[in-house]
Amino acid sequence: MSVIQLSARLVGAGRGLVPASLFLIAVASASQAQTAAPARTVGPEATVETRNKAIVKAAFEKWRTGGDVFAELLSPDIVWTIRGSGPVAGTYRGLEEFTQRASAPLVSRLIGPLTPEVRGIWADGDTVIIRFDGSATTTSGAPYRNQFVWILRMNGGRAVEAEAFLDLVAYQQVVENNEPRTQ
Repeated sequence: MSVIQLSARLVGAGRGLVPASLFLIAVASASQAQTAAPARTVGPEATVETRNKAIVKAAFEKWRTGGDVFAELLSPDIVWTIRGSGPVAGTYRGLEEFTQRASAPLVSRLIGPLTPEVRGIWADGDTVIIRFDGSATTTSGAPYRNQFVWILRMNGGRAVEAEAFLDLVAYQQVVENNEPRTQ
């Protein structure tokens, strides 16, 4: 079964599987591109892919131990797009707009930070795809779990463009059913 046939089958199974099918297409494309094209080098030891992948991996390792992944990884001028439908879906221009309008509504309703568990990282040229699970506890004491795919375009060691795929229903349920933390 080809990736396209599998994707069509997943899309037909329900709209909740659309992000999964998009992820499969992206991974297959990146995998094929990596094997078909020669690696681009930026120095005597590392390719662009190796360097970008290492930057993203290190940022996520710091995030997992309590660091700020956004300050660490994202350009202040990032263009961040959340794919899907729902109040938070859309394009945000700049780190400040993204954190205020998309991240803060969720994070303010969590007792502690969202903890990522990386499932895979793939790189092709200046693009890095990271698939991870995130978990936290809401202000009402309920667990929050979500699955994420971020497609990052890197430049100068920072993500300058991002596309995010996640379960927006789970995101919105946390925002609508939990009070923000008091600062």
